[in-house]
Amino acid sequence: MDLKDLMEFVQATARSVGAEISSPWFYLQFGLILAAAGIAYAAEAGVRNRIDMTSLAMRWPLPLRHFARVMVSSASTAVFTLLVILSRVVMYHATWPSRSYLLMVAAKLGLAWLVIRLVTSVLRNAFIVKLVSITAWFVAALSILGQLDATVDLLDSFAIVLGGLRLTPLLVLKAGALLLIALWLTNIASNFAESRINATTDLTPSVQVLLVKIIRIGLLAVAIVIALGAVGIDLSALAVFSGAVGVGIGIGLQKIVANFISGIILLADKSVKPGDLVTIGDNTGRISAMKTRYISVAAGDGREFLVPNEDLVTQKVVNWTYTDKNTLVKIAFGTNYDADPRLVTKLAAETAAAHPRATKGKPPNSILTEFAEAGMKFSLTFWIADPDGMDNVKSDVMLALWDAFKREGIRVPYPVREIRIRGGALPVETAVEVPN
Repeated sequence: MDLKDLMEFVQATARSVGAEISSPWFYLQFGLILAAAGIAYAAEAGVRNRIDMTSLAMRWPLPLRHFARVMVSSASTAVFTLLVILSRVVMYHATWPSRSYLLMVAAKLGLAWLVIRLVTSVLRNAFIVKLVSITAWFVAALSILGQLDATVDLLDSFAIVLGGLRLTPLLVLKAGALLLIALWLTNIASNFAESRINATTDLTPSVQVLLVKIIRIGLLAVAIVIALGAVGIDLSALAVFSGAVGVGIGIGLQKIVANFISGIILLADKSVKPGDLVTIGDNTGRISAMKTRYISVAAGDGREFLVPNEDLVTQKVVNWTYTDKNTLVKIAFGTNYDADPRLVTKLAAETAAAHPRATKGKPPNSILTEFAEAGMKFSLTFWIADPDGMDNVKSDVMLALWDAFKREGIRVPYPVREIRIRGGALPVETAVEVPN
């Protein structure tokens, strides 16, 4: 379709619309449509006030219950469509069919919108629902008005040729619609596979995450290939851009690619996995999720640290639960020189052994480590079965040790400083220069 054909199409459409508007039957139909819209709006308000959506048709079968809820939520459209259909039937039998053409178009558009609402009600994403609804209704409107073929020809008439690829607005719209459907189906399939894999107890958490990522990436690639092939795009025609894409990935996306590869390495070697307690730099917490670009470390106080996967591969990471959850707790303390060091070590070991989380099979150990300037220094070590709440355990043992020292009259040393000033002033020497 060239510019001349486009102008002729616009002129023909304008003449048709002008002829329709000049007819007095047009205003009668338009008035009936406005009246139906007003009644439908009032009816929807009444339906919503009288019907409880949560308990609607609870005893009905699931398909009927779903249909009823969609119809109630779209009550205005349903009432409008019904009134317009009744008006169309009355005018069709009372006068010529051409004098109720506008009512027929309005009724078909209302029915199309109800069908679209029923179909899109299974979708969860609000943006996708709006996009699909508007697009489908627009296509239905063009088909009802008999302008769908002309619009398709118009969209296909403008083209940009890149190598062996002919890009048109129609091709882009088709590719986008098919990609949207393919990605939606891919998301459903990958979520189903993820639920099945996570329910398998024979696989470790890291292997489960790795399998889910491989399945998602594989399904995504298959969906893109199928969608592009379905609209007639030859993938070999895109080979011209592969070099530029490779350079872009190498320069602009190198960090993203590095984190992606690092994530696969972490999942494969099982050095960290969901549920591990790790220390990365100054941050300590449990790994709550492993994503394509980062891992999420929950600190336990409401914060979550998002650590890039590359940092876990290239930097030092302390994994408290890598092979064994048993954790050694170390407590350093001191006493003055009036205390009996043998009694101090005995009290410390007994205090640690009395804690409910101390491992019974590994007795605590307390030793004298240093004769310091301010007093004697000791070290207390004991094992707990899990590193969770290790700071709380240390606090409990230190408080119990303080109570034991109080009972035995053992004092904890603290530094004492004395400052002495002689004469109240410092001597100042003044030099006098004698001229020659």
